[in-house]
Formats: sequence, C-alpha cells, structure tokens
Amino acid sequence: MKIICRCEDITEDEIIQKIKEGYKTMDDLKRIIRVTMGRCQGRGCRRLIAQILARELGLPVEAIKQPTFRPPTKPVPISATEDK
Repeated sequence: MKIICRCEDITEDEIIQKIKEGYKTMDDLKRIIRVTMGRCQGRGCRRLIAQILARELGLPVEAIKQPTFRPPTKPVPISATEDK
C-alpha cells in the first residue's frame, strides 16, 4: 500500500480504483476523494497523481490538466468593511 496524498491519507490503489470507475481528471479525483485538498494543498502529491493518471489513461503527463487552484479564504471582521 503506497500512500500518495499524505495529508488526506489516500493510497495509489484508491486513486487507481477511482480512475477505473470513470474519474479521469485531477479535478474529478479532487472532488471525489479529496486529493490535493489537505494541508499542503497538493504540493506533495499533485505530480504523483498526474503521473498515475497519465499511466492509467495512456497519456503523456503533460496532457494531464492540473486541478483548479483556489486560494484559501479567511474571515474578514465587520469592522474592516464599515465606513470610517
């Protein structure tokens, strides 16, 4: 058992199973099993997941589109929006 996404504790076997079930993109995998959504935001696993997808789909790694990247949000206090 090889763990690929350490933050979310996702194994290579789990990723391969989801690909076989029809999830064919990084965004698909992100939504269904939360890869790249942990503390590191994919910095530790994004490349490995792309390699697995490429291998399983018979594509070059360059053809694998990287997942949607959104910056983390944080609350803004109401006082920051009040007119002064």
